[in-house]
Formats: sequence, structure tokens, C-alpha cells
Amino acid sequence: MTSIESAEPARRIDSVAIIGAGTMGAGIAAASAAAGCRVLVLDTDPEAVQRALDGVDDECRDLVDIGTVDDRLDDIAGYDWVCEAVIEDLATKRDLFERLEAARSDGSVISSNTSGIPLRQISEGMSERFRRDVAITHFFNPVRVMKLFELVPGEDTEPEVIDAFARFGAERLGKGVVHAKDTVNFIGNRIGCFFMLSGLHVAKPFLAGGMTQETIDAVLGVPIGLPPTGLYGLIDLIGLDVMELVGANLAENLPAGDRGLDFTAFPETEQAMADRGQLGRKTGGGFSRRTKLDDGSRKTETFDLVTGEWRAAGPPDLGGVPAGLGEVLFADSVQGELARHVFGGTLTYAADLVPEIADDIANVDNAIRWGFNWVHGPFEMLDHLGPDLVIEFLRGVDEPLPAMLATLEASGQPTFYSEAADGTRTQLMPDGTVAPVTPS
Repeated sequence: MTSIESAEPARRIDSVAIIGAGTMGAGIAAASAAAGCRVLVLDTDPEAVQRALDGVDDECRDLVDIGTVDDRLDDIAGYDWVCEAVIEDLATKRDLFERLEAARSDGSVISSNTSGIPLRQISEGMSERFRRDVAITHFFNPVRVMKLFELVPGEDTEPEVIDAFARFGAERLGKGVVHAKDTVNFIGNRIGCFFMLSGLHVAKPFLAGGMTQETIDAVLGVPIGLPPTGLYGLIDLIGLDVMELVGANLAENLPAGDRGLDFTAFPETEQAMADRGQLGRKTGGGFSRRTKLDDGSRKTETFDLVTGEWRAAGPPDLGGVPAGLGEVLFADSVQGELARHVFGGTLTYAADLVPEIADDIANVDNAIRWGFNWVHGPFEMLDHLGPDLVIEFLRGVDEPLPAMLATLEASGQPTFYSEAADGTRTQLMPDGTVAPVTPS
């Protein structure tokens, strides 16, 4: 793959045509304009493109042009990068790409901002030019804030195309570029959504045993290096409707035998919530809600998954949670058991996905830190906990070692990462060798 430090890039992105003016398209437009690029935003809805323009900073709004797909699609020929950012529906995307391919100019690059549809499905049967020039360019929402930029080539994508996208993401947008493979949900959502979807199922017996949702969120948050939203709070932020679509995509595209296949559908109570439109913050409440009282104060309530009724939110019980980062995973307490099953299960799941989803562990760790705001990525966290202790624990409960933990043990290395006196970092590769960690 061409290095993004190459002095003479074969292709350069200075202008961006975005088709789809929803949340993601508008965010990409605002970020690109702020980076000094000429931007065109098209949508079928004139009001949507106007809202996208309104979201651009005043000082760079003159860089942005807007219009409708029907009236101005041919204008994309004047732009270096054509970015599709429409709904997550394969047929819709393929139909649109047929039109975009006919209108774009030679030498331009083209991409989809899909969050989980494999590129091979989008590209199947498309022209040689399209397959050569296309990639997945996946931003996380909100685009202006989140650092992660996942870049996914297809089998036929030219290296110079990936080079152009990587340069643009890192140098113009200031993003952390992560190189992922063309697998379902790529890196960030493959692991992050496993945490959420498996967590809904694994938490059920803990709820039945009397643990509150407030405690579950508190345990699966700061004590393990995750944001304080925890499990239910994070899903409330994303929305059960989005998670339901993610689950359906995973059910269709995960490989046979993948542990995630056990968790693609919601538990019964959460499915009933989704069916009645109790989706999260976007609908005024999901697992929790805040209501304004007559005196101006706010009341926080929790939707109790055991009783099916709203109740006043209560304090979490963190009596079984040690103070040190990640120590709860080894705690002899019900909180420790929860952390081991949900978060520990996510760590071992991630350790079984390299080289399937990425060529190295650094791309995985960067994706999770930048996309989900974990303090440590999965392999960094395993190093923090002590891989030898994790291996000993897994053997003690008769669990098979995930691929990368088995590789680590066979290599004789004590940790996945090491750092030399001069600050140079190296990482363990899937074949058991050691290689430098390349900066984004």
C-alpha cells in the first residue's frame, strides 16, 4: 500500500460532492468545508440540503453549493471525491452508484459512508472503473467531533485511491485513519456493537438476581475504561432502531461460527420497546428519561426491564468494584462477574478477530479508542490487565484461547505492545512476529 507520506500523491482531494444531506452527509460537508474544500451537497429533499448548508460554519459557507439530485447530479463531474451518504439500504446504494458512476469524471474517487454494508456487495457487477476507484470512508457521528475515520478498500481498489483518502482524512480533516478490511461492520462497530448487543443478553440474569440497570451501567463504564454511559445509556444515545438494523446486518453477514451470531436479535423486553417506538433519547426515553417538572427541576426515571414500569432512578451499587482501572474483572463479586461476562467477553471476541477485520492490532485499538472513546483499545487493555493473568483465568474456566492470545503465548512475548528507550513502539503481528506501530 502506498504510504501517506509519499511526496507526490497520484491523486489529490480538494473538492467533495456529497450525495445525501442527512446527519452524516451534513457532517462530512461541514468538516470538508472547514478544511477549505469546495463542497457540493445534493439530496432529493431541498429542505435537507438547506439544513446541511445551515450547519456549515459561517466563514466557510461560501465554499458550499447545494442542490437536488434530479437537477444537479451531472455537476459531480467537477469534484475530486464523490461521497455517497444515503440510507443503509443496499439496493438504494447500488442504484445511486450506477447514476454516480455515469456522471463522475475520470480520476475522481468515489466512496460510501456505510457503517456496515460490505463493499463487495456494493461493488458486485459494477464497472471496472468503479471497482478501481471505490472505497468505504466511514466516519463516526458527530463527524466534526469524532476522530475515527475507517478506510476500507475493495479487492480491486487501486492503492493510490486509498492513499488519497488516507491523506485527506489525516492531513485535511485531522482524523485518525484506521485501515480496516471489507468485513461486516468493519472494526469499530464489529466490536462495539458486540459489546452492546451481547450486553443486553448477558445482563438478563443479573437483572433477575436484583442488580439494577444503574449498577450495570456504572460497572460497564468508568471502572473498565469506558464512557460513563455504560451499556443502556450508550444504546439510548444511539437508538434501539439503529441497533436493530445493526443486528439484522450482522445476522445476514457474520461468518458461520462467529460468537456474535448469538446476539443479533434483541431480548424480548428490548424488542417490545423497539416495536412501540421507545427507542432512546431521540423519542424522549428508552431505558431512561428526564422530564421537566413544574418548578423547573428535572426528574430522571429508569424503565425497569424486570417490571416493565418506569421508576425513579436510583444510585448504583459499586461495593464490589475495586478502584483500579479494570480490577473489577478479577473481583470476587457479582459486579466482577458482570464485568467478566460482558467486557471480558468483548475483549476475547476482539482477540479472535485479527487478522479477519484488520491486518494488525494497532488498527483495532485505534478504531475502538477513537470511535467509542475507550481509554484503552482491546489489546492495550489486555496488556494493562496482564495477558498472563487473562490466559490463566481462561484456562481455569476451560475457555479456549482466542487467536491473538494463543499467538502471544506461543511467541514468548509478555505483552502485545512493547516500547523501546527511544519511544518506538512495536506490536505483535498475527504470524507471531513483531513489527513497528505505524503512526496514523
